[in-house]
Amino acid sequence: MEEKNLIKNIQPKSETVKFLQKYVLNKYTVTIFLFLVWMIFFDKTSFLVIHELNGEINKYEEQLGYYKAEYEKNDAFYKKLMNNKSEKEKYARENYFMKKPNEEIFILVVDSSNIAKK
Repeated sequence: MEEKNLIKNIQPKSETVKFLQKYVLNKYTVTIFLFLVWMIFFDKTSFLVIHELNGEINKYEEQLGYYKAEYEKNDAFYKKLMNNKSEKEKYARENYFMKKPNEEIFILVVDSSNIAKK
């Protein structure tokens, strides 16, 4: 008699347990989930690594734009300097303190510590 009562007390599985066993704990679902976790976090070509590398590419592309602009500016200056003798002389005199034969140059140095205090 007790056995019959025990059998009657065993309830059928609830709907959520059936759902978990059928879909969530399915070997294919578990395998796909583990594969996605592996690809997102652990693989050497994971999505996180790819996102980081794309950020570096964007940074380098910005630097490339800056260097192209600097190159064009310097190239224009070089062409102007090479085509104009007075520009060449002016640049040499200002940056390399070159002088004409009968000329003296006075270089004035400003004490930067006094300027900072004011």
